[in-house]
Amino acid sequence: MGKLIKNHLARLIILTAATYQIAAGLHGYFWPKIFWDMWTKSLDSAVKPVPALQTINLLMGIIGVCWEYPLPFLIPNTAFHRSIAARLVLYPLSVLSAVLLYQGTNAAIYYLVGIMVYFWAYKDGEIVCMPWKVPERPKPANGPAKV
Repeated sequence: MGKLIKNHLARLIILTAATYQIAAGLHGYFWPKIFWDMWTKSLDSAVKPVPALQTINLLMGIIGVCWEYPLPFLIPNTAFHRSIAARLVLYPLSVLSAVLLYQGTNAAIYYLVGIMVYFWAYKDGEIVCMPWKVPERPKPANGPAKV
């Protein structure tokens, strides 16, 4: 059996979360609701009459999908795409925007799981290579080992 490539697992989880966030943003346009409105009504202005939070969720979801499943002519194999640290900075902002919208709570939970897996990959020193490729092992300097 091979090793678990944690950044690929995290990529799939974040793709799911971003898709849920896009759906939540679209759903929020028709049924605007803040998740925390049972305790306070002061956040209601974020969703109506101007749908600011829904638009932020829609944009963050689109950014998440485009970052994790990039088109070949956009950003693959750039330093920005390969950076796990940049993902660990941006995705908590996606969690914050998703958890505020009532329809985005599932997306927020999936983002948190994806962030934990990305942190695990970062801690283990994994690198993000081209999308859906397996990182290559470094070749030994002295050639193959002789038995």
